[in-house]
Amino acid sequence: MAAMPNPQSMSLYTVFLRVARDSSFTAAARTLGYTQSAVSRQIQTLEDEWGVPLFDRLPRGVRLTEAGRVLLPHAEAVEARLATARAEIEALRTLAAGRLRIGAFATADAQLLPSALAAFRARHPGVRVTRAEGLSAGLLQLLTAGELDLAVVTAPEGAPDGVELHHLLDERMYVALPRSHPLAGRTDVRLAELADEEWIAGSTRPEQTLMRTAVADGFRPRPGFVVAEWIAKQGFVAAGLGVTLVPALAACAARPDLALVALHPDDAPWRAVYAATPRGPAPTPAVAAFLALLRQAAGRLAS
Repeated sequence: MAAMPNPQSMSLYTVFLRVARDSSFTAAARTLGYTQSAVSRQIQTLEDEWGVPLFDRLPRGVRLTEAGRVLLPHAEAVEARLATARAEIEALRTLAAGRLRIGAFATADAQLLPSALAAFRARHPGVRVTRAEGLSAGLLQLLTAGELDLAVVTAPEGAPDGVELHHLLDERMYVALPRSHPLAGRTDVRLAELADEEWIAGSTRPEQTLMRTAVADGFRPRPGFVVAEWIAKQGFVAAGLGVTLVPALAACAARPDLALVALHPDDAPWRAVYAATPRGPAPTPAVAAFLALLRQAAGRLAS
């Protein structure tokens, strides 16, 4: 037998409208699925709120008072708005609608993010997705400011307060070389073999680049050109102006005139990749669904 609905979970105006239509507390209770006394209490609460009787109690049923007739169209409008709100909230809960604001660092956009996003869009086309790109520190600031719902970031030097990190994968590194380079045909290479190479880096401070873990282990890269953009770095390497590190997430987007050689496992700077979400409140259904798909995509890439 179905559970009786809780009268407190139903709008007072729903009960008022039902009684007005049925002209009876008993009939309204039968339609709504709970007791006549519960209906009577709800109507009394509404009458106490407005300070006037809304129904005349008759020997057989009830009849709207003048005040009840005035309230009737307003109650219908309230119920219509509540019905719309219920539908919109249900759409959010079931991911038939809503929004998802995501951010990611640049190389995550090569494979990881598009893979998860394509799966999300196929399953939840009604959710509007917006995307921001930037460095991890900036994305974390947007997240804490409430301007993003989720960000794909690299391991920060301690996440800011209010941020929860979800580990996705540990990313290995490759060296991009010109096709004519003597080491281009190798399956892997040691950093010591690259000591005399000029490095195309994103900063004059290698400890702030992909080289940071190698620098911490004692490797000192020979500085070449400082180039911020990934496409430009590839162009410099292809022209024979130096070598550069390529994270695994970006390997699929490398130029065909470059050779990618894996760094030896004993030398390779690994980079941890995380999904960051606000700490504290439960994730929205959209965030929870997208995070699950990110983990699946990361698992495929890691394997």
